Amino acid sequence: MIVITAPTGNIGRHLLTRLLEAAAGEKLRLIVRDPARLPDAARERVEVVTGSHGDAAVVDRAFEGADAVFWLVPPDASLTPEDAWTGFTRPAAKALAVHGVGHVVGVSALGRGTPMAGRAGLVTASLAMDDLLAGAGVAYRALACPSFFENLLEEAASIRDEGVFTDVVAAGRRAPMVAVADIAGVAAGLLLDRSWAGAGTVPVLGPRDLSPDDLARVMTEQLGRPVRYERQSLDALRAGLVGHGLDEAFVEGIVAMKRAKDEGLDAGVTRTPDITGPTTFEQWCAQVLKPAVLG
Repeated sequence: MIVITAPTGNIGRHLLTRLLEAAAGEKLRLIVRDPARLPDAARERVEVVTGSHGDAAVVDRAFEGADAVFWLVPPDASLTPEDAWTGFTRPAAKALAVHGVGHVVGVSALGRGTPMAGRAGLVTASLAMDDLLAGAGVAYRALACPSFFENLLEEAASIRDEGVFTDVVAAGRRAPMVAVADIAGVAAGLLLDRSWAGAGTVPVLGPRDLSPDDLARVMTEQLGRPVRYERQSLDALRAGLVGHGLDEAFVEGIVAMKRAKDEGLDAGVTRTPDITGPTTFEQWCAQVLKPAVLG
C-alpha cells in the first residue's frame, strides 16, 4: 500500500500516473481534499481518503496498513514558514510512528550543509520538516529539488503580453532547475523499490544549470518571439507579496529563500547521471510553456 499526498498537484498528478502504470501488485491510497479533481480512470483504481493531510484524523486513517508514503506539503501563505511545513507535518510524523509505516519519500529543497541553509527562509523550513520525518522511525528520502521549470507558468501572461519574466537573481547566475515530471519519476522509483533504509537526501537536477539570460534565450527560440529577463529588487518582491495579502512571516521566508538562491544556495551539488532528470528546458518549453503562452 502506497499513500500519495497532494495527488492533484504539479508533482502528485505525474506521480499518480506513473504509479498507476507501473505499480503492479501495489494498492494506492490517495489523500485529497476534493476527489472530484481526480481523473475518472484513477478514481476507479485507488482508495480515497478525503481531507487535508495536515489533519491528524485524516493521516491516522490514511496511514493504517500503509507500507510507503509520498509526502508533499502544499505551501500555505497564510502561515509562518515553520507552521506551514513543520507544524503541518507534525500530525503525520506521529501517525507514521503509530502505524509503523516503513518508507517515506518527501519533496524538499537543495541547500542542506551550505552556509545559507539556516537563513534560507522557506528552504530552511523544508529542511526542518525533513528532520522531523527522519526522526519518526521511518526510512526517509528527501528529494532535494532546485527551482522548478513550472514556476515560469506563473508568468505566462507576462511572457505572452509583454515578453518579460522577472526574478531577483543576477541575470547571469546559473543554477540547477528541474521539471516536476522528473521529480515524480524519482519518487516513483523509490516508492516502488523500498530496499533502502535509514535517512538520506536525493538531489533531483535537470540536465544543466541555467541562468535567467539562458532561460530568456531558450524561450525566445521556442516561442518564436522576444522574451527578456527583468531583475526585480528584494524590496519590490516583498512589497508585491505583502500587497497580495500573504502572511508577513511567510513573505520574509520567500525573500530569504530568494536571497540565498542568489548567493548560491542551490550550487552545492555536483551533477552526476544518477541525479539528473531527462527533461531539458528546451523540451519543457515546447511541451508545456508554449501551449500555455500561445495556446
